[in-house]
Amino acid sequence: MHTEHDWITTPLTADLLRGALDLERTEHGLLPHRLPARARAQNTNAQLAMAEAQPSGVRLVLRTAATAIELDTLRTKRDYVGLPSRPDGLYDLLVDGRPAGQASGTGGNVLTVDMATWDGEVTPGPVGTVRFTGLPAGEKDVEIWLPHNETTELVALRTDAPVQPLPDRGRRVWLHHGSSISHGSDAASPTAIWPAIAASLGGVELVNLGFGGSAMLDPFTARAMRDTPADLISVKMGINIVNGDVMRLRAFGPAVHGFLDTIRDRHPDTPLLVVSPIHCAIHEDTPGPTAPDLSEIDKGRLLFAAMGDPAEKAAGKLTLGVIREELARIVRHRAADDPNLHYLDGLDLYGESDAAELPLPDHVHPDAATHRRIGERFGALAFTEGGPFAAQG
Repeated sequence: MHTEHDWITTPLTADLLRGALDLERTEHGLLPHRLPARARAQNTNAQLAMAEAQPSGVRLVLRTAATAIELDTLRTKRDYVGLPSRPDGLYDLLVDGRPAGQASGTGGNVLTVDMATWDGEVTPGPVGTVRFTGLPAGEKDVEIWLPHNETTELVALRTDAPVQPLPDRGRRVWLHHGSSISHGSDAASPTAIWPAIAASLGGVELVNLGFGGSAMLDPFTARAMRDTPADLISVKMGINIVNGDVMRLRAFGPAVHGFLDTIRDRHPDTPLLVVSPIHCAIHEDTPGPTAPDLSEIDKGRLLFAAMGDPAEKAAGKLTLGVIREELARIVRHRAADDPNLHYLDGLDLYGESDAAELPLPDHVHPDAATHRRIGERFGALAFTEGGPFAAQG
């Protein structure tokens, strides 16, 4: 730690964080969770456990005159056997809402995953420090967005001036649930995931329940959304149902109804937007499951392939095309009695022509440029005049 500042250590507490539904006290500090303890207790899936503990959309929010900030963290990076090491996660600094810096953590644990077996092994490492200096003088609103793709335990916060929680700015809260695409897979940084881009355009506070590989219509996720205060709610569903091959058409429709019913239990009139999948060529007409192409991993590349047979649609196996039709039908049916329920076709966010221009690098996940396009289109379609999330009055 540098010594040229007279550091003030401020306890890390819930009122300094936004975007997390729970904080777990660990031996090192605080671990932000994006699912509450009750939901985590009902989950038996290791991928969801990892995803919900990665703080996508979670940020430290302060009002301070500090010109230097240090944050001690213990990160857990993910690497995959046979593939190049993933880049370090980034912390994005915003000052009065504008980008003001980026930094990576140091030290930390490494979780190495074998994609042939999905077994993982953790190599422990030390606590590291993220440092921002040269902030403008005077009182200002400061946000530090945590890495969207690294588990991050918050250990200590130091500044060279006192801090206080950021007051409520009167912004609406947008609660969003989706897959790894909403989680931010392959986005450039935490404020560059498409929901963060859309939230910035809409002037809203984001609570991001995008979980890599885990938008499975889990009832405990619906209950978490039901119990979370929100002014706007969206659910982007479909791709994980297909690539996990977890249900057939017979089960999908009732599961969607049940998920929406649960949210509506405590959000009966909240604008609720159902978003269908973006274009994904391998699954438009071919069912799942999705699997990594192990021959490409041997070449040091990660590509995904559809393992189903298009003929299986006749037996009720799901494709993205089938899911879009069913979601549109369900929303059309329910909207007759629920005027605040809306549907957005994912192809309007990223369609076949977009895929020709900006192909999905691994056949499933968008790159940084595509995250920006999706976020900007969602902002235009949802938050502008006439959209389901447009400000009233």
